[in-house]
Amino acid sequence: MSEYYRVNIAGLERDLLRCPISDKLDIAAFIIFGDVEVTVHSATELLKRLPEFDYIVTPEAKSIPLAYEMSRQSGKKYFVARKKAKLYMKNPVSVNVRSITTDAVQTLIMDEIEGDQIRGKRVVVLDDVISTGESIKAVEELCARFDAQVVARAAVLAEGDAAKRDDIVYLAEIPLIEK
Repeated sequence: MSEYYRVNIAGLERDLLRCPISDKLDIAAFIIFGDVEVTVHSATELLKRLPEFDYIVTPEAKSIPLAYEMSRQSGKKYFVARKKAKLYMKNPVSVNVRSITTDAVQTLIMDEIEGDQIRGKRVVVLDDVISTGESIKAVEELCARFDAQVVARAAVLAEGDAAKRDDIVYLAEIPLIEK
């Protein structure tokens, strides 16, 4: 058994390190940080598949380079749902989330200033990988608190059962690898 899982991301091949998340399950770790080729290519390919939108909203942190590149290519602004409140935030709104790759509950936060910008607008909720969908769901909840209309949920990869969903846009599937 290889310690890597090979994936084809809309024409680009990558070997993802297998990482254990339990005694019975591994994941193929997708780290977009530093892979400019995958970031630019994925942004281009995702934008081709998305409906019209006004803004991108993404959770902190791994999907930020992708959100930036999609923003650069589309000319549409992006917002980051932060993990911690910042001093500059005015009336922050938060939701809790537990994803498959974190060992504790996390908080995602947007403030009133950003919320007012997305209010009533069409937004794309973006992540690097959708697995359980909990991170996307938390970002959607933040968007709903500001009356934004989520027009698409998107990611580079759909992991495990997420690949069976018909409400997400993604470029490639990766498995949850049973031992």
